[in-house]
Amino acid sequence: MSRLWFAAIAAGSLLCGAAQAQELDAIQWLERMYSASKHLSYTGTFLYQRGDHIETSRITRLVDEHGVRERLETLDGMPPREVVRDNDEVTCYLPGSMTVKVDSRRETRPFPLVQGERLDDIALHYDVRKGVVDRIAGHEAQAIILDPRDELRYGHRLWADLETGLLLKAKTYNERDEQVEQFTFTHLQIGGPIDQKLVQSRFAGKGGNWRVETSAMAEADLSKQGWRLKALPPGYRKVTELKRRVGEAEGVGHVVVSDGLAAVSVFIEPLQAGKVNRTPMGPSRKGALNIYTRHIDNYLVTVIGEVPADSVHRIADAVEYKPH
Repeated sequence: MSRLWFAAIAAGSLLCGAAQAQELDAIQWLERMYSASKHLSYTGTFLYQRGDHIETSRITRLVDEHGVRERLETLDGMPPREVVRDNDEVTCYLPGSMTVKVDSRRETRPFPLVQGERLDDIALHYDVRKGVVDRIAGHEAQAIILDPRDELRYGHRLWADLETGLLLKAKTYNERDEQVEQFTFTHLQIGGPIDQKLVQSRFAGKGGNWRVETSAMAEADLSKQGWRLKALPPGYRKVTELKRRVGEAEGVGHVVVSDGLAAVSVFIEPLQAGKVNRTPMGPSRKGALNIYTRHIDNYLVTVIGEVPADSVHRIADAVEYKPH
């Protein structure tokens, strides 16, 4: 009996060790994805699906001695859109309304972006493991599966290029294991000579009466105005805190919280005196996005993210205002 007992313990230890090794290997693939997203140049066409909406876009990213330049344009649907990034400046061209929106740096890609500084946290809240090797857009790709350990986040399937680690395909699943979002390259060139004209806007310098909207944005400490997040859901942390202009609203607080993979935005907008606000309160949904809106004093707090509705609600409830 004692030999059987020790044999069972040894077998269990081997299984546990194998599982830990597989998880570590999968986490290292996430690290490769993060590095590739920062340092690689590429150009390609991808499909993006959210619910019944399917969109085809082309993206070119050039990383060289001048920094990072990027151009993203939709290839179908009306009106067309184009987003051009030159290091920290992002310009969005909307020719349908003859509007140009200029903002500080933000990611222009619709697929998940793994945050390098939060990789250790991801394993605490997701079961991370390798899947099979597949073929996407002519490239062999390693599948990485991230199943949430609770009901506070969505599940993900990611496919990374075997040679470079670049993310080639991503699927997002809700708490009912239903696919809510998908991104996949259909054609892709990684590295090699990339024509600089591919990262230049086809609308810039063409003339016309464009209306320019500049979104002023700066880092901020909202706690000095009495705002704080008192109790976030497990795994979520504040990663960014800003003051910005959103549309016609000035001085909007913008807090981003994340679990290392999913990102949730908290907008704190001062209400204008004498102006009737018709924004519906409580929960709402738009495709994969869950939204929760509430009043706090003379402010409108809106929380939005691709996470379960309960997580968005709990983050909204965590927002507290105690003016000094």
